[in-house]
Amino acid sequence: MLEIAIRLRNEIAAAAAATPGVEVCGLLLGAAARVERILPCRNVATDPARRFEIDPAALIAAHRAGRAGGPRVIGHYHSHPTGVAAPSPRDAADAVADGSIWIIVAGRELTAWRAVAQGALHGRFDALALTQPGCATPGERPQGGSAVSPR
Repeated sequence: MLEIAIRLRNEIAAAAAATPGVEVCGLLLGAAARVERILPCRNVATDPARRFEIDPAALIAAHRAGRAGGPRVIGHYHSHPTGVAAPSPRDAADAVADGSIWIIVAGRELTAWRAVAQGALHGRFDALALTQPGCATPGERPQGGSAVSPR
């Protein structure tokens, strides 16, 4: 199971909708199976309409920040502008079986996967159920400001 706030899901979907002709991509930052932040990245693939490649400088910087005490990289997201919200055979060929999380968005549908050896999909991915704790991520106030307890 993967926990991701509705606000973050909406940000990923909005980025994909804003640039429908290319695959958008970014990093998932957090701990274990909880996405705390997303970091949109430049797609540096030679054919960004059909592939994605996260800007290596952004990836290295995010790993350094994680080692310095910030949220660590737990995976990434990308869009399939003309496909479905599931890993493609090309994604499987490019994936390392390291347990990282892959979020894929197509249209308004968003799915989550873990890259593993002998995965159920294309021999590389196992599906993850998504749980949405609400609009806020840990440490943020709930949407609408501070909550007042009923009397």
